[in-house]
Amino acid sequence: MIKKRKNIKTKWKIENVIALIIAVFFLFPLYWIVINSFKLDGEIFRNPPTVWPSTITLDAYRDQMSNISRPFLNSTIISISSMIITLLLGVPAGYGLARYKIKGSNVFLLAFLVTQMLPASLILTPLYLTFSNLGLINTYFAPILSTATVSIPFVVLLLRPGFLAIPDELMESAKIDGCTTLGAFFRIVVPVAKSCIVTAACFGFVFSWNDLVFSMTFVTKDAMRPMTAGIYKFMNQYGTQWNRIMAYGTILILPPTILFITMQKHIVSGLVSGSVKG
Repeated sequence: MIKKRKNIKTKWKIENVIALIIAVFFLFPLYWIVINSFKLDGEIFRNPPTVWPSTITLDAYRDQMSNISRPFLNSTIISISSMIITLLLGVPAGYGLARYKIKGSNVFLLAFLVTQMLPASLILTPLYLTFSNLGLINTYFAPILSTATVSIPFVVLLLRPGFLAIPDELMESAKIDGCTTLGAFFRIVVPVAKSCIVTAACFGFVFSWNDLVFSMTFVTKDAMRPMTAGIYKFMNQYGTQWNRIMAYGTILILPPTILFITMQKHIVSGLVSGSVKG
């Protein structure tokens, strides 16, 4: 028994060390972006490189205050709008595919899965032609609809296992108490599946916030471009302002980082929901 406990403890230590190594490996680029944003531009390419700035400066961040307000507003409008559309369409679709026997539902799920494997560049041309005919080029609607179009299949695949894990008895009890199908959905299903829905909302927001391809293609006006596209302002014929790019990138990743930190409890619960019953 004692030997078994020692083996478990040793295994736990090894797993933690491996997890720490993986975390450092993936978080180091993030650390490098943040730390370089506080360096002078000439120090970034010093050989050997410095892991900590010899002189900490906030000049790069002061420079961003005059550049970031409009792109930040554009990113916020696009991301929140895309997230709302994704939830309005993805939640009912995921619930319908989970709770009702629909002919050809497996085909729908396979189609949704295939869309996640296709590169975004593949649908740029048909989307551009569609938006051009509808007069949506250089409007917020183009990036909002395009990012929602791509994120909805992912949200449906994410939500379906969570809806499948909800016991049928809950819906039957609600109907016995006088709830309609729609009423039971909002009063029973949505609260029970809150973690899954919050997870879907977070991924929908982050996908739209991080989008570059659609925003660069469908929006050519600088005043309407989101933050991801605005980073190109610091690359010109006079050189690349690396510390300002790093500061801009640090500000760019703050909203998704804060979102995932504050919602991590729901996200973890939402991702594992339905893992037993699916």
